[in-house]
Amino acid sequence: MPQTVPAPFPWADVWGQDAAVDTLRAAASDPSALSHAWLITGPPGSGRSTLAYAFAAALIADRPDDENVMRQVLAGTHPDVTALRTDKVIITIAEARGLVERSYFAPSAGRYRVIVVEDADRMVERTSNVLLKALEEPPEQTVWILCAPSEADLLPTIRSRVRSLRLREPDVADVARLISLRTGVDEVVAEQAARHAQRHIGMAQRLATDDAARRRRDETLRSVLGVRGVGDAVEVAGRIIQAATEDAKALTAERDAQERASLLRTIGIAEGQAVPPALRTQLSALEDDQKKRATRSLRDGIDRVLTDLQSLFRDVVMLQFGRGDDLINSELRTELTELASAWSETRTLVVLDHLADTRQSLERNVAPLLALESLLVTITSGRKP
Repeated sequence: MPQTVPAPFPWADVWGQDAAVDTLRAAASDPSALSHAWLITGPPGSGRSTLAYAFAAALIADRPDDENVMRQVLAGTHPDVTALRTDKVIITIAEARGLVERSYFAPSAGRYRVIVVEDADRMVERTSNVLLKALEEPPEQTVWILCAPSEADLLPTIRSRVRSLRLREPDVADVARLISLRTGVDEVVAEQAARHAQRHIGMAQRLATDDAARRRRDETLRSVLGVRGVGDAVEVAGRIIQAATEDAKALTAERDAQERASLLRTIGIAEGQAVPPALRTQLSALEDDQKKRATRSLRDGIDRVLTDLQSLFRDVVMLQFGRGDDLINSELRTELTELASAWSETRTLVVLDHLADTRQSLERNVAPLLALESLLVTITSGRKP
């Protein structure tokens, strides 16, 4: 159920996670309830990072009413919080070593030094091993907060050294209310965005406020429903990749330009001026990081398409089993009902299995276009190629 009485600052932005907030508020105020390593898990969009930073703010502030310090933490400007947010495919060993080094510094102003790792599931085994000792025997005034979709995304050796806190998945109505409050969009748009985003708060907010994003999603689903042969599959797969690529560029281009301009200012180079050979290494390193981020952004975009397609064929299965009262894509009820009647349950499950296989293929760096073409061939034929 949604919170009836909002929690005080800095917890006010944590939505629908009363039990988790109560646990962490108690830990922040009572050292006997505090573990020095935490793992916050929950589905994408459940508010893991929001909760992590609220906890960090409460830990670092000397008093529960010290809003100035807590706002510094939430803004990412307090010296006693170190955060790792990665836009790349994996967290590197060098990044993990940097966190471990920082974890042994005593807090400079607050009660604790807090290390937040937002995407702990992006650590490969060698990188995870770098953290083990720091998690097992952290300094008395250091607290680690790891965030991941589930405990299974981390090595057992990591899981054994942290206290886990599982977040609940918010209801569509909860997310819709939050989106309306945050953005001012009407209730109908907010409900549709929350439903299409499958309760992912960040994605729901984007859908609610971005007409183009809503239009692209609708066009993609209708295009897939219209695939009738291999030729259609190839054409639609190409359009999906093109749209995801353009979306990824739009999301990263402005940030890339700002980072480049900031670096040039830092090293004293005016815009348009040639970069001396001695300084080109710094610029090349930035460009490499930006390319990795672009790759991650494209993968995330394609993954969102797969999530939308999964919702589409999940709805077909629901209709086939007489459960049409809870559709994610209720705007397409007529088309989905026709498909549910034309297909067998087995064929729909084959498509859903191939969707899962496609996700795994993309994680293994299979070319996205080939993976999508194969998936769409399965959708039109009912058989895996």
